[in-house]
Amino acid sequence: MTSFTNILVPIDFSEGSEKALEYAKKVCDKSSVVIHLLHSVEPAVYPADWSYSRVNFAQLEAELLESSTKEIENIASKLRAEGYTITPEVTTGRGSEVILSYAKSKNIDLICISTHGRKGFEHFLFGSTTEKVLRQADCPVLVVRIKE
Repeated sequence: MTSFTNILVPIDFSEGSEKALEYAKKVCDKSSVVIHLLHSVEPAVYPADWSYSRVNFAQLEAELLESSTKEIENIASKLRAEGYTITPEVTTGRGSEVILSYAKSKNIDLICISTHGRKGFEHFLFGSTTEKVLRQADCPVLVVRIKE
């Protein structure tokens, strides 16, 4: 089996991403692996005039970035206390694009990602970040189902 030095775990603060993180911990040697935690805040849509004039989208996005940064730092602190080397990152952009770009730029050896198992119209409407990553990643991808 290949030994990994950089494992990427996309975090969306769901049960699925927690499960993917657990799998990442199982496949790594904590003394020689860096686990990268990555969260992406989808960019806010700024409608020209949809009667949302009282909503400050820039402020909303800034608040999401701030709260996500705090949350991912909490997760990173707990993992560091367990002896893992952690690199947390919070950014903005489309999930799959951010994951693929980050994986390439950081020489990621393995991506551990969860799937929500959407089907039918819901899958058509929202697409699948996991599916896009699986199809386009340059490294192995471990897909973890929420329900086994």
